[in-house]
Amino acid sequence: MSGAEHKGSLPRTVRAVAWSLIGLRKGSDYEQDVARLNPLHIIAVGLAAVFLLVVGLIALVNWIV
Repeated sequence: MSGAEHKGSLPRTVRAVAWSLIGLRKGSDYEQDVARLNPLHIIAVGLAAVFLLVVGLIALVNWIV
């Protein structure tokens, strides 16, 4: 596998993390992501997504209360 095949784009990484957070992933899509995406990018996008989710939930609770 060359380096060009391993590189994944930011939108593809965000899409993979979003589908994983929702819990709707096909096995074949997961295998493609493992082959193409950088694990450090996935961790960074995942942490950012969880942070945004927590901030969004806090804002929603403060808005309701």
